[in-house]
Amino acid sequence: MHEARKTSLIKSAIFAMAAIILALSLVLFPKEALDASTRGLDMWWNVVFPSLLPFFIVSELLIGFGVVAFLGVVLEPLMRPLFKVPGIGGFVWAMGLASGNPAGAKLAVQMRKLGKITRIEGERLAGFTNSSNPLFIFGAIAVGFFHNPALGMILALAHYVGNLFVGFLFRFYGKETETLTRTHGKKRLNITDAFAALHQERINDGRTIGKLLGDAVRSSIETLLLIGGFIILFSVLNQLLSLLGIISIIAFFVSYLFGHIGLSPELAHAFISGLFEITIGAQIISETTSADFLSQIIVVSFILGFGGFSIQAQVASILAESDIRFRPFLLARVLQGFFAACLVVVFYHLLYKPLTDEVSGPDNGMLPTLAETVWHTFLDWSPYITFFFLGLFIVLKIPNVKKDDRLS
Repeated sequence: MHEARKTSLIKSAIFAMAAIILALSLVLFPKEALDASTRGLDMWWNVVFPSLLPFFIVSELLIGFGVVAFLGVVLEPLMRPLFKVPGIGGFVWAMGLASGNPAGAKLAVQMRKLGKITRIEGERLAGFTNSSNPLFIFGAIAVGFFHNPALGMILALAHYVGNLFVGFLFRFYGKETETLTRTHGKKRLNITDAFAALHQERINDGRTIGKLLGDAVRSSIETLLLIGGFIILFSVLNQLLSLLGIISIIAFFVSYLFGHIGLSPELAHAFISGLFEITIGAQIISETTSADFLSQIIVVSFILGFGGFSIQAQVASILAESDIRFRPFLLARVLQGFFAACLVVVFYHLLYKPLTDEVSGPDNGMLPTLAETVWHTFLDWSPYITFFFLGLFIVLKIPNVKKDDRLS
C-alpha cells in the first residue's frame, strides 16, 4: 500500500513538473507557440475536419437506420473466424479505413456502448481498425509532400496490409480471459435474419430522420472539435520540445540506431517529430534531401502505422468513454508501424522500382493526374465545408442552450 502511494506521488510530481515546464515554455516562446498553433489549426481546418466529417455523420446514420445490425449478420461468417470479432467489426473496419484516424476507435466505443461487442472484442477492433485514410496517403503524403503520386500506392499497400497483419495477430489477444458465448456450429449467412435485425434495430432506435440527422451532425462535430484541440496541442508541444533541445537530444541516440540498421541518420530528427504528429514529421522527411529515398519511405511508413502521439491522445480520450483499455491500442500501433516499415521495402522492390525504372522518373508513376486533381480540388473546397458545418453546429446547439437556460 505504501509502495503504491509512493508511485502515485511520483506520478503526480512528474505531471505537475511537465505542466509547469510547458507553461513556462509558452511564456518564453510565445511567437513560436502561436506559429505552431496556427499550423495545427490550419491542418485541422483544411484537411482533418472536412475529410472526417462526412464519414462520421454517415456512420451515425448507418447505426441509427439499422444498417450496421444488417452488416453484423452478413459479415459474421467472415469476421469471426478471421479476427475473432462480431460481424459489425467489418463495418468498423471499412469506415476506419475510408475515413482515417481516429474513426475506428470512435466506432468501437459506440459498438461497446450499444452492447454489441465485449471489452476484449472492442480492444481487438480498436487495435486494427484505425488507419490513415487513402486521401491523406495519396494526397497529403505522396502528392503534397513528395510530389510523387506513384509513392502513394506502395505506402497505402504497406499501411493497409500491415493493418490486416495486426488484425490476424490480435485474434489471439485476450483468449485466456475471454468468455465464450458463441452458438454451436457454423453460423451461415442468412439474408432474412439480416433484414430482420436491420428492422428491429431501427424500431429500437425510435428517432425520426430529422432527429437522427441532427444528432449525427452534433455528435460528429463535437468529436472533431476534440480532435482539433489535440492536433493544436501536439503541434505546439512538438515545436516547444524542439526549441528546448529535447528532440535534438533524443534524435542523437535515434540517429545512432538508424546508422546500425541501414537507415539514413539524417532522418532521426524528422522521425521524432513524426512520432508526435504524422503530418509534421512526413513533411520534414520529404524535405530531408540528404537522406536516400528508400530510408525516407521506410520512416514515413512507420510513422503512418504508428499514428503519432497526437492521434494516440485523441484515441485515449475517446476510449476513456468506455471500458476499452488503451494499452492494447498502443501495442497495435507499434506492431503496425513495424509491419508497414517492412512491407514498404517489399512493395518498393516488387512494384515501385520496376515501374519507375521504365519511365523517365518517379513523378511519372501510377495515377499521377487523378491523385493531384482530387487532392487540389479537395483543398480548394475544404475551408468552405468546415465553415458551413461549424455554422450549422452553432445553429443546432442554440435550442439546447436555451433549454438549459430555462432549466437553470
